[in-house]
Amino acid sequence: MTRIANGLIIDGSGRPGFIGDILVDGDRIVAVEPREAKHQNARTPEQTGSDVLIDATGCLVTPGFIDAHTHSDAYLVIEPDAPSKISQGITTEINGQCGGSVVPRYGEARLSSDWAAILGERLTWHSLGEYRAVLEAARPAVNTVQFVGHNTLRSSVVGYCGRPATDDEQRKMEYLLEQALEEGGWGLTTGLIYQPGKYATPDEVVALAKVAAKKSGFYATHMRSEGDAILESIDEVIDLVKATGIRAEISHLKTSGRKNWHKIDAVLDKMEDAIGKGLLLGSDRYPYCAAGTDLDVVFPDWAGEGAAPAECRRLADPATRRRIVDEIDAQDRDWSTVMIGGTWHPDNKRYSGKTVAEILGFRTARALTSSIGAPLTPGELICDILAKDGCKTGAFFFTMSEENLAKIYARPWIVPGSDASLRAPWGPLGADHPHPRAYATMPEFYRRVRALGFSREETVARMTSVIARRFDIPNRGTLERGAFADLVVWKEEDFKAQSTFDDPHRFSTGVKLTMVNGTVPYRDGTFTGDRGGRLLTQKK
Repeated sequence: MTRIANGLIIDGSGRPGFIGDILVDGDRIVAVEPREAKHQNARTPEQTGSDVLIDATGCLVTPGFIDAHTHSDAYLVIEPDAPSKISQGITTEINGQCGGSVVPRYGEARLSSDWAAILGERLTWHSLGEYRAVLEAARPAVNTVQFVGHNTLRSSVVGYCGRPATDDEQRKMEYLLEQALEEGGWGLTTGLIYQPGKYATPDEVVALAKVAAKKSGFYATHMRSEGDAILESIDEVIDLVKATGIRAEISHLKTSGRKNWHKIDAVLDKMEDAIGKGLLLGSDRYPYCAAGTDLDVVFPDWAGEGAAPAECRRLADPATRRRIVDEIDAQDRDWSTVMIGGTWHPDNKRYSGKTVAEILGFRTARALTSSIGAPLTPGELICDILAKDGCKTGAFFFTMSEENLAKIYARPWIVPGSDASLRAPWGPLGADHPHPRAYATMPEFYRRVRALGFSREETVARMTSVIARRFDIPNRGTLERGAFADLVVWKEEDFKAQSTFDDPHRFSTGVKLTMVNGTVPYRDGTFTGDRGGRLLTQKK
């Protein structure tokens, strides 16, 4: 038995907090005792036979935070301590987002470049069942909910070519999705701006969503547009829900690009109307105004077809590379808003954390000269970086509005989703240059939402029980008798982000203890190695 004593218990329900104790036996909470009840019963930890007493005086005790939108599928095998996550109080991640998942992996399907490069020989699975066995052997520190990515399905069957699926290919994708759902998948996700999902027709996605709906699965989508055609993209999601009856979440809600910032009120009105009619569940959003993705998204569509291997071949051809450069340079883009993230080639490491405009500004006169003697352009710089990195470079795009983020967070149906893989300052993951949201989403979300006037109880509920109910994750998200013992002990005044775009590998502060299924993988700044996370599955 473990007793967590004398903390301010914020139980995740939204009800007022209270001073009291929580008693844990094995992986479950067996009692939640307000101080008054404890005094009436005249019981002490020693008299109850508790094996461990954790003094939470001066701390909040809350359910473990649930990260509603993550990409840690592969990294849970590489770094099962999940240090960037458990150090900010995250006990459950919802993975496989934006159409990209670790399974199923057949045919031409390739994992994202950072996953594949680091996994190496550990990349042994093809089905979700095989992945689950590998994950269980790794013993991750956090729980994971695993979605099935449409891009992974499509590349397994159709490959990366830019065309609609044939009827036979459609049936094969549906079969693989059904198999993955039977093996524990939570539903379907799409990333309709990425390769190869962008080539799918709405009918293709609807047919797959019908398969997921029949298995009580969910649907989460990175829509076809989060900028110029955002309203039309929301309509596409709503039409899909009407056609399938599936429960749907719009991922990382934003209005991307300054010229689209004014659309925020129309976007929120459309979302709230759909939520009120039961057509959408809600949305998640990370607490930053910079997106993080691959640098090659600046490529023209034709140059990105076929993903990294095909892109590298195009860059190796001088005439094709010149065409790509010219089309990048012709874009109406403010290059001070594009920052280089993680790089792979030693020559590119110096660029991480710097914008394209900064790089072009501080380079020497000789370095600013291309092979033909002309000043280096953004297109030439980007193609040079990508060619050296094998088209695996990460980037941050500062294309969102702080005012709009406040409007988004003012809606109680917005929950935190980091849109990030777990990270660590050491080992193979330490060589990367991640977005600070990987280390700091929860304290930043808490700070911003509290600043808008939400109570601590309301804010904690949005980080815990609201997500658990939305995705039908049973017995998690609240502190009550019978619930799984996922909880966090933390100092409210010390709960702060430390990670920055310049120096991202820094743990957030304030978390004293993180418990997952009754185990304690993190305590007082130490990763204990006592890992009890699980791959969660639905009852079909």
